[in-house]
Amino acid sequence: MKNVKVLGTGCANCKTTVKLIDEIAKENGVEIQLEKVEEIRDIMSYGVMATPGVVIDGEVVHSGGVPSKEKIQKWFTAK
Repeated sequence: MKNVKVLGTGCANCKTTVKLIDEIAKENGVEIQLEKVEEIRDIMSYGVMATPGVVIDGEVVHSGGVPSKEKIQKWFTAK
């Protein structure tokens, strides 16, 4: 199971990112633990200055803007 955190204060882009990640993980049959991180202090602890940010298993894989479906797909299909 992958631990996925979406870093953001709750803006529309953050909500869209959460929705896309959830949908694409389900489409690929990948079990994820999806968590929203909204505290500025916690977001900054990852070094993310532009939201939404995405952290998978402790590694920042994206920041600033909604990731494309293709990019999200790669996170869940990479071996």
